[in-house]
Amino acid sequence: MNYQTFQPHPDLSALVKFYWSLKVPFDPNNQKQKIIPDGCIEMTFNLKDKIKRYISEDDFLIHPNAMIMGQRTKSYFIEPLGNVDSFAICFYPYGFSNFVSTPMENLIDIETPIQCLFGETPAKKLEQKIFQATSTQKRIEIIEIFLLDRLNQNTTIENLVKITVDTLLETNGNSSINKILKDDLSKRRQLERNFRKQIGISPKQLGKVLRLQTALKMIINDKENLTNIAYESEYFDQAHFIKDFKEFIGTTPKEFLGNENMALSTLFYK
Repeated sequence: MNYQTFQPHPDLSALVKFYWSLKVPFDPNNQKQKIIPDGCIEMTFNLKDKIKRYISEDDFLIHPNAMIMGQRTKSYFIEPLGNVDSFAICFYPYGFSNFVSTPMENLIDIETPIQCLFGETPAKKLEQKIFQATSTQKRIEIIEIFLLDRLNQNTTIENLVKITVDTLLETNGNSSINKILKDDLSKRRQLERNFRKQIGISPKQLGKVLRLQTALKMIINDKENLTNIAYESEYFDQAHFIKDFKEFIGTTPKEFLGNENMALSTLFYK
């Protein structure tokens, strides 16, 4: 597997977290891979063979060649049908809603073809340019021109949503929403409504995902034992840590380690 990340242009750095490319040659012995929620929305282009996403043990959907992967509330399995060559844009939690008018809650747990969000003609032109580009750097130049052109100065993230996301990112998901709101519960309903529209999931769900990410990075990099990781990630106790882990990943932390189905997710988190 060849996975690389690239930084965005400064004019987009507040909205785009990074770009990434992934190349994996086909191997008939490859296992299906589990993808873990990360709190971000991604625009992904599959430049080679198709990839399928399992919706049950045996049933699956085929990924569109150019798609938006909305916020995820649970893990899922994918399996390539041949060679993998992908290019993607990873947006910060409030990043993607600056480029479209569609509520982010409509994109949860699904892959949406880009023409459904950008229009048939602009999406087709973008897809064609990305697929014809001869390098990742060329693709980055193409997508940045597209995004800067799409950036609507009238589309602004509601300030309370931005403050909440920034605080959760800075604290790895460990700030309580009441503390962020300074115990002004009258703002809670407004925040929940705008959060789902502009981020896709609730503040509590995003906080859980970010905190789990911190723990995952520690596990993958063999930093400490699981008990210490639970407390360093500010879980109340190890039982709470295991509960959240199973909710989002479907396994216990011990089962995660060395699991062939987690090879791709492990690569993303290193």
